Amino acid sequence: MAVSPFASRSPSVAVSSPNTAIRLRAAAAQNSANEPAPSAKPLQADQELTEQLNEDVRQKYIKGGFPPFFLGEGTYAIVYLGHLRDDPSSFVAIKKIKVNAEYKDGLTMDAIREVKYLQELSHPNVIALHDVFSSKDQNLNLVLEFLPRGDLEMLIKDGDIHYGAADVKAWMGMLARGVWFCHENFVLHRDIKPNNLLIAADGEVKLADFGLARSFADPYLNMTHQVITRWYRPPELLYGARQYSGAVDVWSMGMVFAELLLRVPFVAGNTDLDQISKICEAFGTPTEENWPGVTKLPNYIPSDRNHLVPLQGREFFQRQFPTAGPVGADLLMSMCTLDPRKRNTALQVLRHHWWTAEPRPTNPEDLPRKSGGTQKMGDDLSRRGGEMDDGPFKNAARQLDFGK
Repeated sequence: MAVSPFASRSPSVAVSSPNTAIRLRAAAAQNSANEPAPSAKPLQADQELTEQLNEDVRQKYIKGGFPPFFLGEGTYAIVYLGHLRDDPSSFVAIKKIKVNAEYKDGLTMDAIREVKYLQELSHPNVIALHDVFSSKDQNLNLVLEFLPRGDLEMLIKDGDIHYGAADVKAWMGMLARGVWFCHENFVLHRDIKPNNLLIAADGEVKLADFGLARSFADPYLNMTHQVITRWYRPPELLYGARQYSGAVDVWSMGMVFAELLLRVPFVAGNTDLDQISKICEAFGTPTEENWPGVTKLPNYIPSDRNHLVPLQGREFFQRQFPTAGPVGADLLMSMCTLDPRKRNTALQVLRHHWWTAEPRPTNPEDLPRKSGGTQKMGDDLSRRGGEMDDGPFKNAARQLDFGK
């Protein structure tokens, strides 16, 4: 597993190592598969051992703590506040994923992905999975680190919270390090947006909700294009691309960057067709000249040759995002390049000279904060991957005057 040269902090792990229950179950299953079973007794012994190990993990935690210990509920999961039995001051979030009879083993693919990838990733800017256990009602319980300060969406929408370029730089740096680490370990997140960026007590931003994540595909292996919440979805997916790279996450990062600067979503379409239309209005019309091969994508719709929008240059980004400054606007432009092959990688984003330019990023502990984030964390964790919330921007379609 790669270790980021750009991350100076170690992840805070207040509880036992990740994936205890699942790893031990898998080990027991593997042992059973490798050993001959002349009778039912060894299998029964393995089952009893697995159940005992699961119970040992379950007994380490108590649901409850300071009110409210119930954090949130959705159709997908219920989230509780909990703590270590031996240390009531070590809080955790216990996400109970509801069994669904429609799916094999009662688990959605979102739940399986979330467990799989959080087991594999350990980084200060990725939410930590401490343990996994099943409860008596056969629901799967994920023990996650407790992040009491809500998410970036809360801060963006709250007009009473004031933040500046240094704060945006700090938040974007944490996001970029988290995404870089995922890509370095061959994981695409595929749903980066402000309410999937949770905030820890020390101000660190954590990338959460891996329900749509997947490993990098083999070359030429098709993947679904129906991922990433629409406002943060890159044009190649809107055009139906089935083979793509980490560039899809970088586009989403760029949309988060723009939203932090403007405090509203930059391109917010009501439908997929409306979304690609707004992208074309904002950044320019994709053509074979500026994006070779785009016309061969399955859902590509030719534009009227008389209404082509020229590809936007550096001056547009500097004019549209003055808070970022010329250097920050250059970075944003590199993240929002239409052709994914020309878009910056997460590593190139981290190597951009904006990070060393003035102003310096705000220290995490000094970043703006908002009370009431505990309940917001529960709401965020109880959603299924890819779900939109019902906030005031739900049907927004921001009209931009690019002539100014």
